[in-house]
Amino acid sequence: MKESTAEYYVYVYIDPRNFEEFYYGKGKANRKDAHLKDDSDSEKSKRIKAIFKAGLSPIIKVIAKELTEREAFLIEKTLIWKLGKNLTNQSSGHFAEKFRPHDTLHLDLAHFDFKNGLYYVNVGEGKHRNWTDCRKYGFLTAGQHRKYSDPIRTLVKGDIIAAYLKGFGYVGIGRVKKQAVRVNDFKIGGKLLNTLELNALGYYNNCDNENSEFPVQIEWIKSVDRENAKWKSKNGLFSSQLIKASLQGQPKTIEFLEKEFNINFNEIMLAE
Repeated sequence: MKESTAEYYVYVYIDPRNFEEFYYGKGKANRKDAHLKDDSDSEKSKRIKAIFKAGLSPIIKVIAKELTEREAFLIEKTLIWKLGKNLTNQSSGHFAEKFRPHDTLHLDLAHFDFKNGLYYVNVGEGKHRNWTDCRKYGFLTAGQHRKYSDPIRTLVKGDIIAAYLKGFGYVGIGRVKKQAVRVNDFKIGGKLLNTLELNALGYYNNCDNENSEFPVQIEWIKSVDRENAKWKSKNGLFSSQLIKASLQGQPKTIEFLEKEFNINFNEIMLAE
């Protein structure tokens, strides 16, 4: 017995002048015909008007029928992804985050070809944190406001990070061993940070509230002191004031880091 909500369908608009598919949509009832009266300035509307001007009409075909709305959204997105830039669809559609970006089939992508991600992480050195401490004891940290700690708390076990120290450059490549926790609960070899010999003295500022530091345990694969940081000015290398950012779309930076740290990110990502 069919679901009572399985009333959606997915349809396509085809240009009769060259039989090119130029728009996918989902709907129910007479939704597929509504675009014929669209008088907007969208690429889809311009294409339809050009077809009419040529004395023809768009070919409209239903591709899949008797769908729930969720099923229709997923099929629509799959078709949009398949043809991508050849379409006049303005929106990438629902489920967009589940699909591989276009023009990346020649690349190895985190979360698609690898379980984990590759991220830039800002050391954010100051009274609340110090690179020497981070390197020696195997951690990175952010805090003093949720807008700073929230990004680092999204790192998960197995993620690969490139640590950046402002004013110096990249200082370490590491693997996340455990997710970030409030500094009061963070231990290195069973010891709290405040029992260790540290250079920064503010790790425990606001430790009793939501503005606490949130250290994340890191296994350093390669690291250097600040004086030997890896950087090359005016070379298109990525840096940011953000606490965390994906390096997936930064091929120049990835190539630079692999060369300078004598590593291969693909091998590292697969080693976990």
